[in-house]
Amino acid sequence: QVQLVESGGGLVQAGGSLRLSCAASGRTFSIYTMGWFRQAPGKEREFVAAISRYGDSTDYSDSVKGRFAIARDNAKSTVYLQMNSLKPEDTAVYYCGATPRWPPRSKSLYDYWGQGTQVTVSS
Repeated sequence: QVQLVESGGGLVQAGGSLRLSCAASGRTFSIYTMGWFRQAPGKEREFVAAISRYGDSTDYSDSVKGRFAIARDNAKSTVYLQMNSLKPEDTAVYYCGATPRWPPRSKSLYDYWGQGTQVTVSS
């Protein structure tokens, strides 16, 4: 079992920045690809970004590429999502997930999820 806890969400103006964190406990963190997804009201949960077990590969959705950056610290069992140049359409609940698989874009691949953290971007 892996427990995931997200933090760092909040309210920010368009153009601002936030950094999300996802702390993991339980099984060895470094065996998992870690991903960030988001879900806006009335929409499906969608892929945002993912990072491979040792951080040598990353993947981003087209909508966030160049604005968001994912990173991990295996010593701290934590994955981060740095979000810059935020837009109102980035407003959603952001979830981190863990999967032993790559490529990482399908939410059905993920075995564990956090409870989510709300990000609201005002215009």
